[in-house]
Amino acid sequence: MPKGYWIGRVDVDDPDGYMKYVAANAKPFAEYGARFLVRGGQFENPEGSARARNVVIEFPSYQAALDCYHSESYQAAKALRDPVSTGDIVIIEGYDG
Repeated sequence: MPKGYWIGRVDVDDPDGYMKYVAANAKPFAEYGARFLVRGGQFENPEGSARARNVVIEFPSYQAALDCYHSESYQAAKALRDPVSTGDIVIIEGYDG
């Protein structure tokens, strides 16, 4: 079964407020087996548009990635993120080729 991934790109407007989101997302991420592969860090954007922060999170399955996003505990964390940042999240099934 292929793994699932979140690919997130975020511009943070209020770093202190964003840290509340980071603290709140720890529970659902642990519950659904999330593992950060990329969490910020140096990057180059040779094509297209970019945001200041990039994140790639691996889940044991695509379904776990979807379930985490739609969980009540993640949606509560997301409610803390929304007013203090702008971003894009893609939930995608990994290639098991």
